[in-house]
Amino acid sequence: MAQLGFDFGVEPKRLTKVTPARLATFDDCPRRYRMTYLDRPTPQRTGPWAHSTLGAVVHNALRALFELPARRRTAARAAALVSEQWNDSGFLDAAQASRYRGRAQQWVADYVEHHDVTADPVGLERWVSAPVSAGDGPPSLIVEGRADRIDERDGELVIVDYKTGRGVPDEHEARASQALAMYAVAAARTLRRPCRRVELHHVPTGTVAAAEHTSESLLRHVRRADETATELQTATDTLAAGGDPDTLFPARTARRCAWCDFRPSCAEGQQAAPSVRSWDLLAPLSSETHVE
Repeated sequence: MAQLGFDFGVEPKRLTKVTPARLATFDDCPRRYRMTYLDRPTPQRTGPWAHSTLGAVVHNALRALFELPARRRTAARAAALVSEQWNDSGFLDAAQASRYRGRAQQWVADYVEHHDVTADPVGLERWVSAPVSAGDGPPSLIVEGRADRIDERDGELVIVDYKTGRGVPDEHEARASQALAMYAVAAARTLRRPCRRVELHHVPTGTVAAAEHTSESLLRHVRRADETATELQTATDTLAAGGDPDTLFPARTARRCAWCDFRPSCAEGQQAAPSVRSWDLLAPLSSETHVE
């Protein structure tokens, strides 16, 4: 007697699991994707970068700040948290690291002074995940990742992402960010609340670049993610079957090759751009600020 509703002759489609970081890495440079996620042992990398250290410290300090009771989220405590989270990795020397530590302390102190930090976030470094479909059919991939902060305002979720780089983001950048869109889609499914608003908080300037997504704009991001996920999964499967790694995952050279983590292991990248020192991507300090 047949089993109604089941077709055991059809193998269900395997869902590709992706994060915004994996998608962005593959889009930027397939070779860097392979070296990061597939090659074992991992090829030789550069040492730490000072700008990455600075960004990580600010992120960690703000996360620790929001883990405190609202009454303790003061500018002074925020500055102190930078010192507690600090390390000198990638900086020229202790003197340079001290100057940037002082600047980072000022950033987070000003952030607390000029933004409402009294509301408790729904999530801090929250992992969210959701199966999604790029069309009308069943899910084709699983998008997941860790959002810096998820707020709730007027019954809806808001994705907050901290930025510490030289460039000040704007609404277009917030709307175009595939990572923010993917977090919004996954957060809505994980936490079962609507999520359309995404924000880039540029901590050095206190600027907030916000965008309101629609179902259509989120779907466009999902479709683009699905295309990239299909391409990278096909390349990965072909590599596992014995395909040529350099053909399947070619180097996509650009100016960013100067600061690529895998520069020591990529001859094309070395030829594409001159090397930079581990502290060269820091924004210059217009004045020296140090907060103890």
